[in-house]
Amino acid sequence: MFSYQAVKNRPELLLAMTSLTQPEFEALLVTFQQVWDAYVYQAYHHRPGRERRPGGGQLASTLVSIEDKLLFILYYLKAYPLQEILAFEFDMAQSTANEWIHLLTPILQETLDRGGFLPERDPGQADTALDLTRDLQYGIDGTERRRQRPSDPEMQHECYSGKKKTHTVKNLLIGGLGSRTVSYLSETHEGRIHDKALADHEAIRYSEDIDLYQDAGFQGYVPPGVHIRQATKKPKGKDLSSDQQAENTLLSRIRIGIEHIIAGIKRCRIVKDVFRNTKTCFDDVVMELACGLHNFRVYHRYS
Repeated sequence: MFSYQAVKNRPELLLAMTSLTQPEFEALLVTFQQVWDAYVYQAYHHRPGRERRPGGGQLASTLVSIEDKLLFILYYLKAYPLQEILAFEFDMAQSTANEWIHLLTPILQETLDRGGFLPERDPGQADTALDLTRDLQYGIDGTERRRQRPSDPEMQHECYSGKKKTHTVKNLLIGGLGSRTVSYLSETHEGRIHDKALADHEAIRYSEDIDLYQDAGFQGYVPPGVHIRQATKKPKGKDLSSDQQAENTLLSRIRIGIEHIIAGIKRCRIVKDVFRNTKTCFDDVVMELACGLHNFRVYHRYS
C-alpha cells in the first residue's frame, strides 16, 4: 500500500509520483491542511440539520492522514493510472478511489489558488495577471490534449483534430518567457478550432507595450497595443534573406520558452495521455491544476 511515510525518504520515488520534492510537498501540505480543515468544518460539523456524528463509512477508513490525501491526488494527476490500479495501490475499492478523486480535486484547486499559483482564466482580466508577472516578453500558443472518442456524432466532428489525426481538446496559453510561468489559460475547447480562431474568440485583454511571441498558427493575430514578434514566412517561390533567416532564428530561440512551459505542464500525465474521465468540465479542471502545479514548482525552484 502506498503511503507518504513509505516514500518520503525516497526523493526520486516521491518526485516520480508527485512531480514535487519533499520540501515542495511539505510546503504545499501546509495550505492543503488548512483548506481540508475548512472543508471538513463546513461539510460535517457546521452543516445545518446534521444528526449523525462526522466520520465513518468507506472514506473515513482510507487515506487517514492528510499527507496520504495529498499524495493520493498528486499521484493521480502525475501518473494518471487506471482507477482500478489506483485503488489497489492505496488499498481501497475502485468506487472509493473515484470518490476521493472528485473530493480532493477541488481541495487541491483551492490550495493552489490561495497560494496565487493558478493562472488567470478570465480573458478580460488577463492584463492584470500579466502586470503581476512583471515580464516584458510573453509567448502565446495552443496546446492539444487527446481524449477518448465521443459517442455523440456532432461532438466527434468538433473534437476531431486534423493536425493530430485523433479526437482532442485544446487550450490557449500565455506564459512569461522570463518568469517561466503560465499567466493565462483559456477555457477548454474542442480540438477542431484553429489557434487564431481560438485567440479571436477569447478576446484576451493585454497589457500595453508587451512583446508577444507567436508561431505561424497565429498569422494575422494582432491585438491592439501589443508588439507582435513572429517569424517571417518564406515567400512562395523565393528565399528569405540572410538577415531574415538570422532574425527568425533569434525569434525561435526566445519563443521556445512557451514550449518549455507547456512541457512542464505536461509532466502531469493526466494532461498528456489520452483523457478518460467523462465528468463534465473535468478536463478543464485538471488542465488548470497542471498549470498551477507547474507555477508552484517554478516558484520554489527558481525564485
